[in-house]
Amino acid sequence: MALDPAFRTVLDTLAGAGALPLVRDGDPVATRAHYRSLALARRGPGFVPEQVGRVDDDTVPGPAGPVPVRSYVPEGDDGAAVVLYLHGGGWVVGDLETHDPVCRRVANATGAVVVAVDYRLAPEHPHPAPLDDAWAALLAVAGRFPGRRLGLAGDSAGASMVAGLALRCRDRGGPRPAAQLLFYPALAPEGATPSHRENGEGYFLTAADMRWFWDSLLSGPAPADPEVAPLGAAAPADPSGLAPAVVATAEFDPLRDEGRDWAAALRAGGVEVTEVDGPGLIHGYVAFLGVVPAAERIAGQALATFTTLLRR
Repeated sequence: MALDPAFRTVLDTLAGAGALPLVRDGDPVATRAHYRSLALARRGPGFVPEQVGRVDDDTVPGPAGPVPVRSYVPEGDDGAAVVLYLHGGGWVVGDLETHDPVCRRVANATGAVVVAVDYRLAPEHPHPAPLDDAWAALLAVAGRFPGRRLGLAGDSAGASMVAGLALRCRDRGGPRPAAQLLFYPALAPEGATPSHRENGEGYFLTAADMRWFWDSLLSGPAPADPEVAPLGAAAPADPSGLAPAVVATAEFDPLRDEGRDWAAALRAGGVEVTEVDGPGLIHGYVAFLGVVPAAERIAGQALATFTTLLRR
C-alpha cells in the first residue's frame, strides 16, 4: 500500500517545521524535550483527554528507589484484570505524560486497570535499569491486585520490555501474564532486516535513530541477554511457554520485520499469536488515536484481540 495520506501530511508538516529528525544532535536531554513537545502537539487544539473513572499517581519500590507509576481505573471496573503499560521512546525519551492518551484508551478498551511505569531512562541508566524498574513495578502490581488476570502491554521500546518481562516471568517464577500486547517492538540491535533498509529514512523513526537508541541503552556491545534483545544475534530468546500475544506492526516502520519475526518465533515456540498488520502506517501510530482514522482502526483491532485474550 501507499503511505496513509494523513501520515503523509503529518510527515510533511514535521519536516517543514524542522521537527525531524527525532534525535537532537545525540543529546538525550534535548531529545527528551523535543519528543515531549511533539507528543503534546499531536493532540491538537482543544484536546480533551479521554475520560476514565479515576487516575492516580503513586510510586512502587524499585531497585534504585521509588518508581513513579500512574493508574487508570475505567468506569465500572469489574475487578477482573490489570495491565502493566510500558511507554515507548527508545529507552531514552517518553514519560507518563507523553503516553497518557494511550493508557486511557487501553483502560477503556480492555475494561482493566492500567498501570503505567515511569522507568529510568538511558543513557544515564543503561540496561538493565529500565527493565529492572519495570520488573519491580510488575511485582508490585501483582501484589496490589491479587486475583486479577495480568496483562503486559507496550509500544516500541516499551514493547521490547514487554517481551523481556514475559521471559523473566517464565524464567524467574514470577507472576504469570494472561496476555501480552506489543505495538511495533524493537528486538534486535543489529538493524539488519529488510524493513530497516526500506523504511530507514523518511518515515519519522529512522535507522540512525534506532542505532543511537540501542547504543544509549547498551553502552557498548550487545550483551548476551535475550531479555534486552530477544532477536539479537548475541543470544536469541527461546519464546516457548510465554503468554498468548498480540504483535502489531506498521508497514512503513524500520522495526516492522522485527515484529513479524518475533511473532513467527513465538508461533514456532508453541505460543498463541495474533499478528495485526498496519498497512499504510508509520512507527508510533498509537500516538495518533482519535486523529488518524487508520491508526484508530488498526489499534482498535489489536486492543480488541488483546482484551479477548486477557479476559477469557
